[in-house]
Amino acid sequence: MDYAIKTLSQLRPILLGFRKSAGLTQAAVAELLGITQQSYAQLEANPASASVERLFKVMRLLNVELRMSQTSSAPGSEPAQTDAPRRQRPVPAAKKAKPSSAANRTGPPQKAPSSKQPVGGITTKKKRENW
Repeated sequence: MDYAIKTLSQLRPILLGFRKSAGLTQAAVAELLGITQQSYAQLEANPASASVERLFKVMRLLNVELRMSQTSSAPGSEPAQTDAPRRQRPVPAAKKAKPSSAANRTGPPQKAPSSKQPVGGITTKKKRENW
């Protein structure tokens, strides 16, 4: 079945529907992608923030293809010209950096923040997934 997607908000329910129609859970899709269920849940909750590459990986897994078609223009409007040169916006000049106020301070130097581990030596690092 074909679905026309005209806004990013339409992407979430369509991805969810294709996953469910394939009989897959979020955990199953995540396992097939080689990521955690939480990572896939984030993608499914907000697919607009995912990269196109990641969306294509999910679509391939769900046997979904992307088709693009040009919509008809409104009556009386002219079609957009693609051969016309694009007008470039001027690039704003860089702002001057303000002098550091630390050089103007008097008194003892500030201590660097402590890099002590939490009590018990337990640290948690967020796993960065490369998919």
